[in-house]
Amino acid sequence: MTTTAPSDVRPDPPESSGDRSLAEFGYRQELHRSLGRYASFAAGFSFISVLTTVFQFFAFGYAFGGPVFFWAWPAVLIGQLLVAACFAELAARYPISGAIYQWSSRLSNLTFGWFAGWIMVIGQIVVVAAAALALQVVMPAIWSGFQLIGDDPAPTSASGAANAAVLGVLLLVLTTFVNVIDNRVMSLINRIGVTAEIIGAALIIVLLFTHSERTPGITFHTGTAAGSGLVGALLVGSFTAAYVMIGFDSAGEMSEETHHPRRTAPRTILTALGAAGLLGGLIILGGLLAAPSLTDGRLGVEGLSYVLTSSLGDGVGRALLVDVVVAIAVATLAIQTSACRMLFSMARDGQMPFSGRLAKVNPRTGMPSAPALVVGVLAAALLLLNFASPEAFLAIGTTCIVMLYLAYAMVTGPLLWRRLRGDFTVEGTDETGRPLFSLGRWGIPVNALALLYGLFMTVNLAWPRAEVYDPAGGHWYFQWFTVLFLLVTVGLGCLYRWLGAHRGHTAKQEVPPAVPAESN
Repeated sequence: MTTTAPSDVRPDPPESSGDRSLAEFGYRQELHRSLGRYASFAAGFSFISVLTTVFQFFAFGYAFGGPVFFWAWPAVLIGQLLVAACFAELAARYPISGAIYQWSSRLSNLTFGWFAGWIMVIGQIVVVAAAALALQVVMPAIWSGFQLIGDDPAPTSASGAANAAVLGVLLLVLTTFVNVIDNRVMSLINRIGVTAEIIGAALIIVLLFTHSERTPGITFHTGTAAGSGLVGALLVGSFTAAYVMIGFDSAGEMSEETHHPRRTAPRTILTALGAAGLLGGLIILGGLLAAPSLTDGRLGVEGLSYVLTSSLGDGVGRALLVDVVVAIAVATLAIQTSACRMLFSMARDGQMPFSGRLAKVNPRTGMPSAPALVVGVLAAALLLLNFASPEAFLAIGTTCIVMLYLAYAMVTGPLLWRRLRGDFTVEGTDETGRPLFSLGRWGIPVNALALLYGLFMTVNLAWPRAEVYDPAGGHWYFQWFTVLFLLVTVGLGCLYRWLGAHRGHTAKQEVPPAVPAESN
């Protein structure tokens, strides 16, 4: 089903002016290629899902940063656009599922790329769980009957955390089912959901700005919420933006299911991030301007749900929150799909346990069913942490951000090294005969800034701040949860690779000989 080099190094495909399909990479076309440009855009936009993530983490950003946390948003957006520009080049050159794994392994070697893919897929599974938890921020605000456990809906309370886990598991059952039905059904749901989210986001922005209580100048104040000054407010406030603006690479993950991926994926990676960045920034600014009060403490606990229901009235506010629920469901679906494609891509190369089963594609649906079940079950298991302690809510959310930022750096790092050596170029044409997307002479400076930004944010997000990760005190393992989780993830990866080598199943021995690719 696949082929790689007989060593740990994976060479680039030979230049070809003819067949530019998966055949040149040694893969069959098994996934159904049915996604158009809007569906590709929807894959990236729904993973980002501004309504899901902004509503989920607005209260956190405000509680620690005050109004000035807004300025972390454009800073993170610029940094992520640098990363996305590098990814757009790679999507044009390597239009393959399992983007981070494929890109990193082809830019460096198979072992390094495997760890990038391993960290990414574990991070994606955690993101699935964290996205499903977002229902708790919205659904009890729509109707108190959605608070199935206890009477305190706050996500950091014992009853709120437990209820979030229950709602999240129910959502994961639904998204797992959709992920095994059919490629076209999944894409249709995704497109409808993204359209509803964009319309809802635009409507929320208009209503918030027309109900403003103050001027944008308020964003230059740290307020009483920030206790560590301007720099501390921005560093911790950047968590909100960092959590929102991830997953734009999903358009690359879906390349094997996209028409004209060399032309489509690079552009949809950039447009998905750009659109989400613009809408999310306006929603945050509108929320700060329209909030009934910045000092009564509710904005730092209830977030944007409080703003909508208080400023716009219960009727309009709750109607808009229903749209947010749709966005959360679609985001969870998209993130799970992206994780499934990563598992499938690595398994297809014989790089995962039970690779044969995980790499199997249902010829009728065009979907790898086993990865969907694995991701769904593991994400649901993570949600059980919420029953143990409310602090797990924040620990899970922050951990997944760090994992993805580190995986991104494991792509931009080798890419910069290849550029500096002068052996990375984006040449040739796409499926329409036009030149491939390229940064040209801006490649090295953009790539260097993207790598520095990614490493800085990884350290910033993982830094064990007691006031962030262990606000109640006395739980050192929550303060160090992100670092410990990352170390455990890397340790398990090393153990798996060592056991594979010890049994004589090294990467080069696991991969079967190439199978002649079928025509698309």
